[in-house]
Amino acid sequence: MGLLRWLPLLLGPLLLRGSRAAGPIRAFVVPHSHMDVGWVYTVQESMRAYAANVYTTVVKELALGQQRRFIAVEQEFFRLWWDRVASEQQKQQVRRLLDQGRLEFVLGGQVMHDEAVTHLDDQILQLTEGHGFLYETFGVRPRFSWHVDPFGASATTPTLFALAGFDAHLTSRVDYDLKDAMQEAQGLQFVWRGSPSLAAQREIFTHVMDQFSYCTPSHVPFSNRSGFYWNGVAVFPEPPPDGVYPNMSEPVTPANIDLYAQALVANVKQRATWFRTPHVLWPWGCDKQFFNASVQFANMDPLLDHINSHAAQLGVMVEYATLGDYFRALHEFNATWGVRDHHDFLPYASEQLQAWTGFYTSRSALKGLARQTSALLYAGESMFTRYMWPAPRGTLDPAWALQQLQQLRWAVSEVQHHDAITGTESPKVNDMYVQHLAVGSLGVHKLMASIAEDRAQHAALRSSSGLSCLGFPFGESPTSVGGSGQQGKPVLCVGTRPAGHLASVYNPLAWTVTTIVSLTVSFPGVSVTDELGHAVPAQVQNSTKVPSAYDLLILVTIPGLSYRHYSIRPTTGTQAAAAEASTVRFGRRLRHASREHRRLVPVANDCYTVLLDPDTNLLHSVQERQSNRTVHMAQEFLEYHANGDTKQGPISDNYLFSPSKVAVPAWEAVELEIVAGKLVTEIRQHFYRDAMAQAYTYAIHSRLAHVYQGGGAELLCYRVEQEYRVGPLELNREAILRTSSDLDSRQVLYSDNNGYQMQRRPYREYVNNTIARNYYPMVQSAFIEDSRSRLVLLSERAHGISSQGGGQVEVMLHRRLWNNLAWDLNYNLTLNDTSIVHPVLWLLLGPRAITAALRPQSALALQHRPVVLLRELAREGSPAWGPAPKPPTTWQQAAVTLPPNLHLQILSIPGWNYSSSHQEHMQGLRTGHRGRAQADLRRVLLRLHHLYEAGEDPVLSQPATVSLEAVLRGLGSVEAVEERSLTGTWDVHAMERWSWRTDPGPRTGRPTSPSRPPGGSTITVYPKEIRTFFIHFRQH
Repeated sequence: MGLLRWLPLLLGPLLLRGSRAAGPIRAFVVPHSHMDVGWVYTVQESMRAYAANVYTTVVKELALGQQRRFIAVEQEFFRLWWDRVASEQQKQQVRRLLDQGRLEFVLGGQVMHDEAVTHLDDQILQLTEGHGFLYETFGVRPRFSWHVDPFGASATTPTLFALAGFDAHLTSRVDYDLKDAMQEAQGLQFVWRGSPSLAAQREIFTHVMDQFSYCTPSHVPFSNRSGFYWNGVAVFPEPPPDGVYPNMSEPVTPANIDLYAQALVANVKQRATWFRTPHVLWPWGCDKQFFNASVQFANMDPLLDHINSHAAQLGVMVEYATLGDYFRALHEFNATWGVRDHHDFLPYASEQLQAWTGFYTSRSALKGLARQTSALLYAGESMFTRYMWPAPRGTLDPAWALQQLQQLRWAVSEVQHHDAITGTESPKVNDMYVQHLAVGSLGVHKLMASIAEDRAQHAALRSSSGLSCLGFPFGESPTSVGGSGQQGKPVLCVGTRPAGHLASVYNPLAWTVTTIVSLTVSFPGVSVTDELGHAVPAQVQNSTKVPSAYDLLILVTIPGLSYRHYSIRPTTGTQAAAAEASTVRFGRRLRHASREHRRLVPVANDCYTVLLDPDTNLLHSVQERQSNRTVHMAQEFLEYHANGDTKQGPISDNYLFSPSKVAVPAWEAVELEIVAGKLVTEIRQHFYRDAMAQAYTYAIHSRLAHVYQGGGAELLCYRVEQEYRVGPLELNREAILRTSSDLDSRQVLYSDNNGYQMQRRPYREYVNNTIARNYYPMVQSAFIEDSRSRLVLLSERAHGISSQGGGQVEVMLHRRLWNNLAWDLNYNLTLNDTSIVHPVLWLLLGPRAITAALRPQSALALQHRPVVLLRELAREGSPAWGPAPKPPTTWQQAAVTLPPNLHLQILSIPGWNYSSSHQEHMQGLRTGHRGRAQADLRRVLLRLHHLYEAGEDPVLSQPATVSLEAVLRGLGSVEAVEERSLTGTWDVHAMERWSWRTDPGPRTGRPTSPSRPPGGSTITVYPKEIRTFFIHFRQH
C-alpha cells in the first residue's frame, strides 16, 4: 500500500481550519442491517429467514416513534419485499417515512457491488437498476453511498458516485496498517479525486469507517453476550416460532442501564479521537440485523434517553440519525479537508497474514459467465432499440421483449454483489447465481433470435422457422460453469438439414469491426457466402472442442450496431470451399530434457513473428514488426501450493491468498502442434502434469490472423489471441500463467480499476506475505513496459495479477482449495472447485504509442465480440436466397458509428414510466399515479464514455465532438436530447452537489467545462468523461 503515498493526506488534517467545537461530542446512531444478496444463503432462504422481517418490523417500529431512523441500502431484498410481501398499508407507511426523512435509501443500487473485480459497465447497470426503481416508485434519488463491505476500494468509485449525484461517499475496508495510520493522523475523511483527467470535476467527500467498521461493538464488559444486538442472530431456514434467537443481548434494565451507557459512551469517545470534528458516526447494526426491530428499538430508546439526560457529565449527546443527517452536520461544520488523488485502496489486507487477494480469481467460471452474460445483455439492449426505432417491424411483442431484458438486467446486477462475482459464496449460492444468469440469458437469446429472423427476412434471405442449435458465442456456457467448462461456440447441427445454415452476425460496438468468428461444423467441406452470394474468406480446421468436428473461422467486417448474414453450406462438386488448414505436430518434450539447438519455428503475420523453440515446445520470442524489436518471451504454467491445515500456518480460501512458497512448475512435458491456414495460424500447446500422462491439465491455444494491418484490421492484426484450458486442479493448488520477458520493467506493473483507468503497481516488500500483497485485480487490462516496448494483457474476466520479477507478469487463472478452518467449514466456503476453465487473454506488444492507442479499443473488442445467431436454411429445392432484395432503405438501417475514442456504453430502452420533469413526476406520485404503469417504450437511454486519459495519446486524447442526430440517424429523427445523471434520475442542469472546502494546492485535470445549454444534439465529450442522455425520436 505504501505509506509515503499517503503522507500528504495524513498531514492534511493538521491544516484543518476550525478546531473541534467546545461541548459534548455529538454521536449519530445510524440503525441499519447489512443484507448480503447471497453469500452463504440464497436470496430465497434469506427472505424467508430474516430479510422480509427486517422491512416489515422496521416500518412498523419507525411509525411508533418519531425519533427513530433507519437506512436501507441494497434494493434487491427491498424490491422483493415491496412486490411480494408488503401490504398497501405498509406501502403507505413507507411513503410517509420517506417524506419525513426517517427512512432513508442510501447507495440505492440493486446490490452493494464489489469494487475490485467488477467492470465499470456492470457497476453502472446495477446502480441504474436500483435507482430507476426508487425514482419511479417514490421519486427518491439517493445522495449518499454506503459501501461498507467490498474488499478494498477502487478509484473508479468516487467518479461513478459523483456522476450519480452523490454528495458524500462512505467506505470501510482498507488495508489494516494504512487504516491504523489514518486513524492516528485523523485522516479518515478527505475529498477524493478518483480520475486524474477529471480531478476536481468529479471529486467526492469520502469517509473511511474506523476499525470498528459498520458493526456495533459486540463486546460489553459487563456481559458474556454480545452488546447492542437485542434481537440476537438470525436463524435459518425459518425464524424460531417462540421468537427467541441465539445470542440476544441482555435487555436494558434500571440495573444495567448505566453499564450500557458507559460502554456506548466509551466507544464514542474512542472513535472521536480519530476524527477532526465533534461529530461521530455510530453505526448500529451488522449482518442480518433488525429482523425484530421492536426489541431493538425498545432497548435502545431508553438507553439514548438516559445518555442525553446525563450529557453534561458524560460529555456525549446521542441521537438516532440517517446517514444524510450525519453528512449534513459534517458539511455544515465547513471544515477544510485534505485531498486524495486518483490512487486506489487495493489490495486489502485485514491482518499481517491475511491478504484478500485470492478472490480476484476465485470461481473463475462464474467470473467468466458474469461478463459473458453482461456482454449478451449489452448486445440485446442495442438490438432491441434498433428494432423499435424508427418503427418496429415484424410480430415481436415489445412488452415481452422488455421483460426478457429486465430479467437479465436483474441477474447481471445481482451477480455484481461483493460476495457473488468475487467467488466468495457457498456452492449453493453460486448455483443460484448461475441459474439466474442462465435463465436470463436464454430469454435474451430468444429475443435476439426473433429480431435476427426479422432482419434476415427484410434482407430477402429465406430460412426455415425455428432457432437452431444456438450456443454461447464465447466462454463457458451456463450449464457447464460448475462442471467441465466446455467452450460454447455456436454449433451447426448440419446432420438434420443438409441445405446448410444462415448465420446472422451482429456487431454490438459503435465502430466498424473486422474480426474472425468461430463456429463448429461436422464436415470439412463448407462454403460461406454473404447476402449477395459472394464468397467470404473462411478456414476449416480440426476442432479443439468437439471430437470428429471442425472449427469454421470466418472473416467478417461489420459496421457499428449492424448485422451481416452469411450462408453456410456443405460443398458439392466444384463449389468454392473454405480453405483447409494443415497441421504440423512436434513430439512431446520433457521439461528437463537436453537441448539440441534446433532452428526456431516462426509463425508470422503482418504485425508479429512469433518464434517457437522446438527443443522445448515453448514460446521463445516475439518480433514486433513496427519497431523491428525482438522481445525474448517464455510462457509456462506454475502452481502455488496452499496450506490447508490451520495448525501449520496461514491458509488460502475463497478470500485469502497465502502461498507457503514460491510457485513451482505444474508440468513435466509439453506437446506442440501448429495449425497453419490462409486466414489464421493456431499454435496449440498441451502441458502434462506427468511425462507419461495421457490427458493434459493445461493448454495454450494462440492465434495469429493473416490480415493486412491497414483497412480497419489493425486491431485484429495487432494481437495474439490466447485461450487457455486449466484444470481440474489437484487439491490446494492455485494455478498461474507466468509470462517472462527481457523487458526492463523494474517490477512495475500497471493494472486497471474496473476497465476504467490504470493504476501503477510498483513491487513492494513486506515483513510478511509479500507475494500475496503484491497481487492486484485485473478486470480488463494490465501491462508491463520499458523505455521501448509495452506488453499488454487484455482479459474477458477478472483475474489476480502480479509482477514477481523484472520483465515478468503472472496471471492467476484458477484455484482449488480446502482447509480445516472452522468458519470456512461451517459456511462451506473452502472453494473445492473441480471445474475446468477456459479463460482468454489477448496479448499486444509494441511501442508505447501504438499499444496506448490500441489498448482501450482492443479491450472492448474482446469484451463485446460479435454475436452469432444461427438458423437452418430452407431445404434443397427451395432457393435459399429469395428474389431481388428490396431497396435497402426498407430494411437496412444506417450504421451507428462513433469516433474511435468514444464508446457507446449503452443504447437501450429502459422502460421506466416516470416523467423526465421531476416536478411532474412528483406531482403524479402525490396524486396517486403510482405503481407499475405500462412501460415507456419511447424513451431511449444513451451513454457515451471517452476511453482515453488526458495526454495518453496525441490524437485520441482530444475531446470528441459528435452530432447525436447524425450518429443516430438510423433510428430516426432526433426530436429532443436531455442530459441526465449517470443513472438517469437527475436532469444534470438541476443537479447541485455539495461543495467541500479543500486545502489549496495544485489542481490537476481539465478545468470545469462551461455550462452546456440543455437540449442540443451536438455534444463534446472530454477525456474520461461519461455522459448520459435521454433521446426522444420523432414519432411516425
